Amino acid sequence: MPTAYSKCFDPTGARYGIPTYPWRMAPDGYATRRTLRAMGLRPGGQPVAAQVMRYNSWRGGARIAHLYRLDLAKPVRPMTSRKWGALALAMLARRTCPRCQVIYSYCLSTRYGICGLCITAEEQRAA
Repeated sequence: MPTAYSKCFDPTGARYGIPTYPWRMAPDGYATRRTLRAMGLRPGGQPVAAQVMRYNSWRGGARIAHLYRLDLAKPVRPMTSRKWGALALAMLARRTCPRCQVIYSYCLSTRYGICGLCITAEEQRAA
């Protein structure tokens, strides 16, 4: 029976179509989207160059993260003033209660969609 390591190790791409490495064992020169973003880069339209795989028979099989080449990555585009404005309006909408129109310093729960005071008032009305 093959080990989890052998299921995830395919540097030639014969089994999965692209080079595949075990989790945290990818060679230098590759990075995931999150790693690229942390370095201030983006994939820039390049195709997936490789993947890392973690095999777990108890939790639904394999988990995959795509890897991109660092030498083809491009810098992240800077935010424009219009994007900053749109983001500010979106965050304001998340902090405003649609019932009482009070603006809070935190984002409201998406479970109820209203503030705690409106939830309490609704529960008291129902009782």
